[in-house]
Amino acid sequence: MVTLEQSYARCKQLNRRYGTTYYWSTHLLPAVKRHHVHALYGFCRYADDIVDAVDARSSALGRGSSATPAQRQAALSDFGDRFFVDLARGTSDDDVLKAVVHTVKAFDIDPDCFRRFLRSMAMDFTCETYETFEDLLDYMDGSAAVIGEMMLPILEPLLPDAYAHARDLGIAFQLSNFWRDVNEDLDRGRVYVPQEDLRKFGADPWLRRVTPEWRELMAFEIARTRRYYESADLGIPMLPATSARCIRGARMLYSGILDEIEKAGCDVFTSRVRVPTWKKLAVAFRMLRP
Repeated sequence: MVTLEQSYARCKQLNRRYGTTYYWSTHLLPAVKRHHVHALYGFCRYADDIVDAVDARSSALGRGSSATPAQRQAALSDFGDRFFVDLARGTSDDDVLKAVVHTVKAFDIDPDCFRRFLRSMAMDFTCETYETFEDLLDYMDGSAAVIGEMMLPILEPLLPDAYAHARDLGIAFQLSNFWRDVNEDLDRGRVYVPQEDLRKFGADPWLRRVTPEWRELMAFEIARTRRYYESADLGIPMLPATSARCIRGARMLYSGILDEIEKAGCDVFTSRVRVPTWKKLAVAFRMLRP
């Protein structure tokens, strides 16, 4: 049977391998809290992998196999059912869920956050496009904003007003990922850029090449995303210093994705833009300085 320490180690492994920006940011938290953040990442990664591969354990280790949408949807449903059963009994035998259940109980995280997250994950089986930005926000309520809600009890905010800004930070993070990952999402048959925006600028992601229209569209979406970061910035002073430096570091690293997209001339098709490792190290060092 997996131990609690082994479960947390598994979640940390997933975070280190697949969420490098997120992982570097956790080093800015007190050690006593890092493993709880790893657990939340492990839950989200596990579910996300199920959406794109039938077995999250295999896919997370790079051995994922193809599966029909019906098989993947059933696997996601089973994962959610197992989580809530385990949450009700207060423990789990699953190598990822054991740590997740412990974290949820330790910080009294609202279980509804996980229901909303799983709802958005399930939407990826039926929604390939989003007509308006409001439609996309509905999806991101469960896939992004709710992550901020899950994290907040661990960060221990000083003021309740931090809630709205934590949600906006989650949205900003995911929008940054959406614009960076356009090409990969096309491979999965998904377009997260709102259709009304594509029409407004006359841009077509399926061309998979940069056009003047595409640059104008990306400039619009990047400016929109930065407004969410600006809202998130208002919430950082509402956190204890040890939590604030972690979130400030994560904010700097994720918003750096937008800078890298601009440096690449909005070319998100040729290769995946990345924030260089040296920049991640520099941000972490800067945040750790007294």
